[in-house]
Amino acid sequence: MCGDCCKGFGGTFVTDQDINAISRFLNVDRHTFLKDYCQWSGSRPVLRTAPSGYCIFWDQLCTIHEVKPRMCKLWPFIESVLVDPANWTAMHSMCPGIRVDVDEYELAACIRQELLKHGT
Repeated sequence: MCGDCCKGFGGTFVTDQDINAISRFLNVDRHTFLKDYCQWSGSRPVLRTAPSGYCIFWDQLCTIHEVKPRMCKLWPFIESVLVDPANWTAMHSMCPGIRVDVDEYELAACIRQELLKHGT
């Protein structure tokens, strides 16, 4: 609950399912959500960042926790972190919840288990 994962580092991509759920939660239409709460990274929408560097929905807690994006639900077990065990170690410096006191085989098994739980 430190919120460090809600700050910077490329933004939070939102899927169509995320967009629909967050729009309903905020009681705005999809177009308004994309216009007011997102920016674009290539062809993909990402949640805007506040001047503080944090996600616009971070205020000491996630204000959309009930419908937070898939990427947030999976953190830190997201594909871009898991491509290489070195990424896991690098992210540890930014996330106190990431353990690095396990060997690569244990880490890989844990990652597989978490990804299976979330259907990825």
